[in-house]
Amino acid sequence: MITAVRDAWVVTQDPQRRIVRGDVVIDGERIVSVGERYKGTADKEIEASGDIVMPGLINTHTHVAMTVMKGVVDDIPFPKFLEKVFRIDSDRTEKDLTIGTKIGCAEMIRSGTTTFVDLYYSEDVIAKATIEAGIRGVLCWCVLDEELTTQKGNPLQNCKRFYDEFKNKKKIMPGVGLQGVYVCGEEACKGAKEFSDEKDIPLTLHLSETRGEVNQHRKKTGRRPAEWLNDIGVLGRNTVAAHSAWLTLNEIKMMGAAGMSISSCPVSNMKLATGGVAPIPEFQKHGVNVTLGTDGSTTNNSLDMMAEMKILGLLQKSSRWDPTVANAQELLDFATVNAAKAIGMQDSLGSIEKGKYADIVILDGKSPNLRPLLQENMVSNIVYSGSSSNVKTVMCQGDIVLEDGRMNTIDEAEVLSESEEMWRSLCLR
Repeated sequence: MITAVRDAWVVTQDPQRRIVRGDVVIDGERIVSVGERYKGTADKEIEASGDIVMPGLINTHTHVAMTVMKGVVDDIPFPKFLEKVFRIDSDRTEKDLTIGTKIGCAEMIRSGTTTFVDLYYSEDVIAKATIEAGIRGVLCWCVLDEELTTQKGNPLQNCKRFYDEFKNKKKIMPGVGLQGVYVCGEEACKGAKEFSDEKDIPLTLHLSETRGEVNQHRKKTGRRPAEWLNDIGVLGRNTVAAHSAWLTLNEIKMMGAAGMSISSCPVSNMKLATGGVAPIPEFQKHGVNVTLGTDGSTTNNSLDMMAEMKILGLLQKSSRWDPTVANAQELLDFATVNAAKAIGMQDSLGSIEKGKYADIVILDGKSPNLRPLLQENMVSNIVYSGSSSNVKTVMCQGDIVLEDGRMNTIDEAEVLSESEEMWRSLCLR
């Protein structure tokens, strides 16, 4: 099937970061031409004159099924937050996990996200709901010490079974998750890394999110978390570390040498008041691949990557007293090409180029908040002026999941009608 997106401004995010005016043509799942006027007959024509076509955003850290828990742990200290969240997590059912995932996917679609990295248990349930939603899930099964988990059986073995079941599913990439050093001993960490290396799949984890986490680990092992993980061989090119706020320069250099990525989650860290600001300039200087995540709906409480780009930039500029830090082009890179690299899909995602998957977002170029709109200010407008309300149409691997504001996959009304009952059943205890 040939789809032609006509006469748009195309923010390609290619190596030259070209912005061109013209058509984007898709044959099935992949892009076949960018910019040239398509003179053939398309099976589907999308009129986008004056609109912005950009790559789908990639959210490199979230817990999608937690959308049904919004507002239950707001405005409380972090230890109490964790206590209540872990208690609720232990009581979750397949139904509320499914509803939560579908709500989260719908929110991400409507804010221009086509791929997300998830860290949770029951990723088999989350995968089925994600397939229905039609976007791409890099679903990392949570691994931790068996004596500390509420999962049935061994978490690493559960992760391996999940991989075997879903490794060939369209738009699903099974991965490995580590909850964090506070519940993951050396055996769990090494086992997760070995499996990630064996299958060449992403390994994600929470890292140095709070000062307390760092101090406790130093007391326990004599090493800071990133140092310890480096010593036992867990850091590597497949590793995506979420938060990464409380780090030394020595740790950053280790992370860069390992070729790993981080997922900065500025809204989550600010909302939880855990302090610390991810050292983005130092990551960039020392070769750490920087990406961006929303975290989950209990800590953000939004899954809106359009908003997250701007907020990360503002936090970096404000904390550094330097308006040149984290510029607009870098922020867009974090959410597209860098994120594609983090999950090992840089040859298929992150930019609008011939041969790549058609993961495409169309923004309404007639929206007042995006005008005036010229090549010279387009990237800045997307990052600093854009919002989820500008998202008109979204494609993921050639499938149109949102078309002129209408969801083509999830029955939103049906899913949302159950959300309040899910919240009451989980949170009013």
